[in-house]
Formats: sequence, structure tokens, C-alpha cells
Amino acid sequence: MADPRSLFDLTGKVACITGASSGLGRRAAIALSSAGARVVSVARRADPLQSLSAEIGANAAHVAADVADRANLGALSDAICEPFGSPDILIHAAGVNTRQPADEVTAEGWDQTLALNLSTPFFLSQALVPAMKDKGWGRIVNFASLQTTRAFPGGIAYGASKAGVGQLTRAMAEAWSPFGITANAIGPGFFPTELTQAVFDDAALTDRNAAQTCIGRNGHLEDMDGPLLFLCSQASAYVTGQVLMVDGGFTAK
Repeated sequence: MADPRSLFDLTGKVACITGASSGLGRRAAIALSSAGARVVSVARRADPLQSLSAEIGANAAHVAADVADRANLGALSDAICEPFGSPDILIHAAGVNTRQPADEVTAEGWDQTLALNLSTPFFLSQALVPAMKDKGWGRIVNFASLQTTRAFPGGIAYGASKAGVGQLTRAMAEAWSPFGITANAIGPGFFPTELTQAVFDDAALTDRNAAQTCIGRNGHLEDMDGPLLFLCSQASAYVTGQVLMVDGGFTAK
């Protein structure tokens, strides 16, 4: 029997991570590169991407682009493939939460949220899947949320998009897993990121969220490493169409 640790080895794989300029996307880039993957990080802000690539080293490249700009999807796909070839692994960590109450949701806010959180993961995957099919191997990891199944104040657009991510993940699995491509999603609990800064700025709310978990604390960025490596590696070869909640048991209570 081969060493089980080799199941998590990503040497020779190419990973593309959107939303990699900060937060969980940035952490994903570091975790996958540490496991041997060559990483292409994508986000709008060039400076944080350059810093990330410098931290990772020779196995890193980056593309500064708006992944929600569907008109430039072809050029973006080409840019992602240019440094190391077509990705074997695609992680959709880019996201936005406008936090507009239901009675104040604007058409612009709704469209922005659905475009980045739901449409982009599908259309970027659709563009990059043909090369995965040719290889007979691929990993797609979407980012779900507590709001995939829970309703939070000010989260009607965000929640609708993340509920959609849950079904998108299952539909991707149905369409593409026969070709060796698994599609799964991670549903983070409360982690300290730019997206959740408004939550962590409220000390009472932060404590209340921690108390809601079974473990008794909010997430640390390193808590995401193991689940990501599992879903991006050979270790999860027979896992597809699933939403793995990494929330300290928040949704169990």
C-alpha cells in the first residue's frame, strides 16, 4: 500500500485560485503551493497578488483581472493558462456581500452579487473544463457559506447566490465527474477576512458567533488548509457534488 500521505501531494498539478489577494483565497494559494502545486492567483488588485507571488516563489504566478467581467473571459482564461499550462485545480474564492437589507436591495447590488458569487464560478469553470477533460482529471472547489442554508439579516442577495452555489456544485458534478473532474464546495463559518470585517468589528457579535459553534470559537485561516487539500487532491477521488461545512459545528446547532 502506498503511503497515504501521498494522496495529498499536489506535485505536478496547476491550481488557479480566484479572490487570492486576501482572506481564504490567499490562504488557499499558500496551502496548495506548500503541497507542491504551481499556483496562479487571480484578483483585481495587483499589489497584493505580487506580494503573494513573491512569498510563494518560483511556483507562483498571478493575473490581475475582474473575474466577473464575462466579456473578457476568453482573455482571462488564456492568461491563467499562460504561466504553467491549463489548471488541474480551480478554486472559486472570489466573492462579495453587499449586506443590503431586503427592503433596500438595489438592482446593481443584486446583479453584482449574483455575477461574482454564482455566475463567475460556472462560466470560468466552463472555459477551463475542456482541458481537464483532456487530462481525465480535475478538481473544482466552489465557496458556499453558512447562508447556503441559513438566512442572515442583510443577506438576501448573498444568501440567494450561495444557495445557488450549493446546487451549482451538484450540477457540475453531474455534468463533469464522468470525465474525472470532481466538483465540491466548502462552506466556511466565520473566519477573519475582508469579507467578514464588518462582523469581526462587532466584538459582541463575534463572541456570539463563536458561542454558536460546537467547538466554541471562530475560524482561524489555517483551519481551511486540510479541507482544501483534501478536496483538491487524490484523497477525495470518490467525493463529488458535496458541500463540506468548515464551520466549527455552527450549522450543527
